Amino acid sequence: MCGIVGVTGRKNATEILLNGLKKLEYRGYDSAGIYVNDQKGNGYLVKEKGRIEDLRAAVGPTVKGTAGIGHTRWATHGVPSQANAHPQVSADGRFYLVHNGVIGNFRELKAEYLADTEFVSDTDTEVIVQLISRFVNEGMETKEAFTHVLSLIDNSSSYAFLLMDKTQTDTLFVAKKKSPLLIGVGDGFNVVCSDSMVMLSETHDFIELTDGDVVTVTPNEVEIEDEDGNHVTRNQFHVDDDASASEKGAYEFFMLKEIDEQPAVIRTLQQKYINEDGSLQIEDDLKNAIDGADRLYIVAAGTSYHAGLVGKSLFEKLAGIPTEVHIASEFGYNPPLLSEKPFFIFLTQSGETADSREVLDKVNQWGYKSLTITNVPNSTLSREANYTMLLHAGPEIAVASTKAYTAQMTAEAILAKSLGMHKRTQAAADFELGSELTKVANAIQSLVDQKDVAEKMAQKYLSTSRNAFYIGRGLDYQTAIEAALKLKEVSYVQTEGFAAGELKHGTISLIEKGTPVIAIITDEKTAGLTRSNEQEVISRGANVINVVSENLATKEDQIILPKVHELLTPLAAIIPAQLLAYYTSKERGYDVDKPRNLAKSVTVE
Repeated sequence: MCGIVGVTGRKNATEILLNGLKKLEYRGYDSAGIYVNDQKGNGYLVKEKGRIEDLRAAVGPTVKGTAGIGHTRWATHGVPSQANAHPQVSADGRFYLVHNGVIGNFRELKAEYLADTEFVSDTDTEVIVQLISRFVNEGMETKEAFTHVLSLIDNSSSYAFLLMDKTQTDTLFVAKKKSPLLIGVGDGFNVVCSDSMVMLSETHDFIELTDGDVVTVTPNEVEIEDEDGNHVTRNQFHVDDDASASEKGAYEFFMLKEIDEQPAVIRTLQQKYINEDGSLQIEDDLKNAIDGADRLYIVAAGTSYHAGLVGKSLFEKLAGIPTEVHIASEFGYNPPLLSEKPFFIFLTQSGETADSREVLDKVNQWGYKSLTITNVPNSTLSREANYTMLLHAGPEIAVASTKAYTAQMTAEAILAKSLGMHKRTQAAADFELGSELTKVANAIQSLVDQKDVAEKMAQKYLSTSRNAFYIGRGLDYQTAIEAALKLKEVSYVQTEGFAAGELKHGTISLIEKGTPVIAIITDEKTAGLTRSNEQEVISRGANVINVVSENLATKEDQIILPKVHELLTPLAAIIPAQLLAYYTSKERGYDVDKPRNLAKSVTVE
């Protein structure tokens, strides 16, 4: 949530900031702002509630400079408003601060040090910038005051700070704890950003900061001090991603573009991890580490958690390893009784999810091994786990995850097959993963090529409905949970995914005339049972949409799935659900890519 950009040493700082903020929209936000300095004593602050387009419209031709900072805000302390938007400014107009994260003891700091200060916002961020101003006015230098304020912040807090002093026009002061922040390195300029993707038009070389780092950035220098005040050098990393990959092209919304990219993502994963002879490119050290475990613990949030539920079946059936799946925000503060030799797998699109990182911190303290499966190399969870497996899905911009979800399940299948071969299980030996994933990629291509079917279903059954249900059994139930999340998060239709057999244990009381119920049927063992459950809701007036594998289909079924391996059916079955969610949101006139109140990367607990 929230996003930070900063630049020093570029003539077109205003445009760089606005373009960077535009690319940070995927994180979710409700206001935005920039501060730019022209090195001639002129500073310009522009903030707006609403979209980046509103901010751009408010930026006049005189707002120019060679250094500046920008921010997209997702409200935590204080309602969405121009006053609460960042940058926050000190009372004397000298200091400008943008901040991601939450300051746990801001009220105590405000009461102890700033009782006589007049505040213009409700934010915890303004407390920090006013404190910096106070200590400078008492005689400290800017960096000294900045560092001193950091020492006053309690350990429960999280922050990524980017500060400008109007009297030091080309200098950016940076600090990080828990919230992600990068320094982008250029020739005669440097940038600061929450995500490398947003600055790829300026540089492809970045420095990942470590918790506790305090950094001074000028056009020609990046000076880093660790939490003990020692000068340190952090290694640079190079990002090869093409900045144009995050452009919509001819698509109206990123979500549809990313749905369409899923066959290519699966083929990319095949190329990255499966050799021509069918062997898998999973490092031996990782396989040996997992082989020594007596239980896997998958930890994730949201859509990644749903991918983990599918992963449980893959790891247990192909590799014979007992597997548990846990919601990160619950595990972090209420961990279960662990087995003697656990191994942890963290599923995360961004690699920055705060709840998952809280668990990983504990896992590292406990001394257990861990793997992060993520789409973002050099992300925090990637760096802090023992092993990383990349999704290679390319930038995912829409808040509602689609291609990262299918990439996660594909990666789990590859890892499970590799572990099974390492453990010599018969199930893994019989599972021709390469050819089966080719069938899945072809099946998904067939489904995305039939968008008109999903569009008609959305128009007919979901465009005006207040609520809806997805039902299924086994892996179809896991798909139903994710399908329900997709529909509710982008269309605001109250949707729940249920195990089909549980309807009669209470939930069927919610079925009314016209209630949409989408049934997912891919398992031959339970197909008849799910169809029986369908009849129960039909008899109570429900409108049923069937999503059925072709080998189980009847002529009355509306959406037919090409046949794929039973363990991989969630990869195909989710596609119609993604399209139904997309078209329902579009029919209702919503911003499909940026649903209200949601963020792509949840970097606060």
